[in-house]
Amino acid sequence: MDTAHIEEPRWLSDEEQRVWRAYVHATALLEDHLDRQLQRDAKMPHIYYHLLVCLSEAPHKRLRMTELAMTMKITRSRLSHAVARLEKNGWVRREDCPSDKRGQFAIITDQGLSVLKQAAPGHVNAVRHAVFDRLSPDQQKALGEALQIIAEGLEPEDAGADLPWLR
Repeated sequence: MDTAHIEEPRWLSDEEQRVWRAYVHATALLEDHLDRQLQRDAKMPHIYYHLLVCLSEAPHKRLRMTELAMTMKITRSRLSHAVARLEKNGWVRREDCPSDKRGQFAIITDQGLSVLKQAAPGHVNAVRHAVFDRLSPDQQKALGEALQIIAEGLEPEDAGADLPWLR
């Protein structure tokens, strides 16, 4: 192997390293905090709450499974497992897609909407306390802009992109 053409990595500066580690630390703690709050108060993990929110906001309270995986930014396998658990709870049901024999819709049920409505106040309080109450309006705006730039860079338009919902 010819190592003469391998580029040396652009190592993070001390400040970049500080920012990166703060991000990893904060996101791990935030996800754990939100997951524990939802498990305690609503008996569901954060991902299930997010799935119910996506369905509740969709036209006719339904989304194609492929579209839901893309919205959730998760693999189709992980989505299928989550939807199966939510179906077992009576919070979601699946329907075959009339225009595509292989496609299915996930639909939030009335019971799922009720559970979501009960869980939402506690969840929004946890989010507000953990994030927004700690940041000034300028910091909130800067955080939102930075995260949007990062997300756009990680979600390329090319057909061959290796994105979770395509796996």
